[in-house]
Amino acid sequence: MKSLLSLTLVVVLSFLSTSGAFSQEMTTAERYQHVTEQLHSKVLNESRSVVVQLPKSYHDSQDKKYPVIYRLDGAGTLTTMNAVLESLQSQNAAPEVIVVAIENTDRLRDFYPTVNQDPNGPVGYGGGGAKFLSFITEELMPLVENKYRVHDFRVIEGASAGGVFALYALREKTHLFKAALAYSAAVWWANGASAKNMVAFLKSQPQLDHYIYTSIGNEGAPMRPYYDNMIAGIKANQPQGMRWVNETYPGVPHNLITAASTFSAYHQLFLSAYLRAHRYDGNISSISDYYTRVSAQRGENLTAPEWVIRELGYYYVGMQNYEKAIALFEYDIAQYPNTPDAYNGLAYGFEQMGEYRKALTNVNKALKLADESHDGYQVYLNRQKRLLAQLQ
Repeated sequence: MKSLLSLTLVVVLSFLSTSGAFSQEMTTAERYQHVTEQLHSKVLNESRSVVVQLPKSYHDSQDKKYPVIYRLDGAGTLTTMNAVLESLQSQNAAPEVIVVAIENTDRLRDFYPTVNQDPNGPVGYGGGGAKFLSFITEELMPLVENKYRVHDFRVIEGASAGGVFALYALREKTHLFKAALAYSAAVWWANGASAKNMVAFLKSQPQLDHYIYTSIGNEGAPMRPYYDNMIAGIKANQPQGMRWVNETYPGVPHNLITAASTFSAYHQLFLSAYLRAHRYDGNISSISDYYTRVSAQRGENLTAPEWVIRELGYYYVGMQNYEKAIALFEYDIAQYPNTPDAYNGLAYGFEQMGEYRKALTNVNKALKLADESHDGYQVYLNRQKRLLAQLQ
């Protein structure tokens, strides 16, 4: 069911982004700026082309920096990426990003780090992964980071052979890439060398502050046994701190796995600017920890909005966990001492507990800070009258 919903969402969004459903002034070409960069690679001894997609807000500021996604398989991948990212960005569940779409010349040579001797595939192909990674990290990355406003949250993403390379890049350049998204990674190549190397790498890492996304569809032999062994190995050797999501989409063929997976991959990679209850562990200190991680992803200093903290308090009131609720409301006031809604939140918590005098004290503080034009003013008055009646 999840696979069908995810696939449907992506297909619909992709259709909307490329069809007449958008007005003329909202076409992709006008919403984004695309810059084609041509460079001659000394490492590869050939000319290479990449398409750099800049966010819609890029020219609104001269100092804002963006995360960067290095996307294998070129600009043809941008339609699906943009549709999904825009849906998340509309809810502030993902930041705007710079995308570097790397065009192909020889996928089998570049994406596989080992030469294939498995008769299930083209024997003698591959083995250029190390050179291609050097091209990205020593030639392409300096060009991007010198010319465009990116910060150090880098993602590498690819499908099939590109998925193999994304995992390889994370293993070899762990300090450069914070996340790898691998859709239906063809880990059967070279008798499962990539799958074995991935497990061996994780065994050697007691701590890994990275995100890895893996997915697979209705793959059979020779792919599935190698993939399943890799997944079992990751489960058994997952380093502390590593966020890993693996999803299976039964009935979805190899060439549609990217479409089926992209929403989930991004949704779970990027942290929302709004901390929700399912991501809150119940400890007040985890709020600032969460926003430290959000800030690291987005390259800007973000803190918890007042209403986010208050909503967490409401959640715990609903759970009748008044101790945690009151702690959150009091923390909210400590962070926002001049905001009337924060005091009203605490008043609500005390009212639900039957602590009417404490509730009245705090709603009076809310009324003192607000005037009649404030959206919550009438709510505060109603609470005050209700509490006075209870106390009488």
